[in-house]
Amino acid sequence: MKRSEYNRKCFLCDSDLRTKSETISDVRFGVRENWTIGQCLDCGITQTFPVPSFEDLRRYYKKYYNFHGKREANYAAFRQQFLSSKFYRAWLTIDGDISFHNLHGSGRLLDVGCNEGRGLMLYRKNGFEVEGLELNLRAAAEAKKKGFKVFTKSIEDYYPINLVDVVVVSNVLEHSLNPRKMLNQISRVINKDGQVWISCPNLHSWQRHFFGRYWINWHVPFHIFHFSKKTLSKLLKETGFKIVEQKQKSPSLWIAQSVIALIFSKPGHATTQMRKPFLVAFLMLFMRFFLFPLLWVGNLLGRGDCLLVVAKKV
Repeated sequence: MKRSEYNRKCFLCDSDLRTKSETISDVRFGVRENWTIGQCLDCGITQTFPVPSFEDLRRYYKKYYNFHGKREANYAAFRQQFLSSKFYRAWLTIDGDISFHNLHGSGRLLDVGCNEGRGLMLYRKNGFEVEGLELNLRAAAEAKKKGFKVFTKSIEDYYPINLVDVVVVSNVLEHSLNPRKMLNQISRVINKDGQVWISCPNLHSWQRHFFGRYWINWHVPFHIFHFSKKTLSKLLKETGFKIVEQKQKSPSLWIAQSVIALIFSKPGHATTQMRKPFLVAFLMLFMRFFLFPLLWVGNLLGRGDCLLVVAKKV
């Protein structure tokens, strides 16, 4: 599809977009095209444009979104071992839990975009009855091998026999072509007074300003919408949710990846250094302890890299 055929209107309210950033490219997987970041003149939300069609997005995900081969297998094994360790629980206390892996409770929990079941494993340990949604057939198959109930469908096509108590949307909402529709569908499957747990990158983080086009959370073209505290709060209110808790964190993994992107990324090439466990671990530890005061103050000032929201259906 030619760039001129894309819609440069806001996908939420169809108003005009104002250019905020020129020539943003992928610094993770080597997608060759360039995108622009625009802000809606009406509702204020910021988004990637031209917005890829659903068919183009599916092609991007299939071709780029996962690394392959031995290096990827080694990285995945290291990550799984780390997530299963007691050290990971302690690390969440120090570094910040941006995936709600330390929250305990009971009831039915749905993880939207559960991947190969990393979060499901921890939510189950924390007392929840879990199931997931995952469109990636390979990832869903891996989660099913671990004994989890996983549906290979979108939230729009998910009709549970019994409503759920918690829906986790961890670093997923920004990938949606229509986050308002997604939240409306989430409200449909939640019990009265049920909750949605959302995490997503913060457009107003200091890291976005510091790293510029190398900020890891532009993540074009996969991140369609870029939320601030204000725009996310507004969207939740419009879709029938009341915010119970809202805070910000700056995970060391994200700043480590932005540093790697700044140093190693080249247009049209996958930044394979992001899958080197010892390099990533070293940078995470260095950033967490060397930059601790800066990360802490950034969170207090509303400039943390990740928005975290717990909202209740009303």
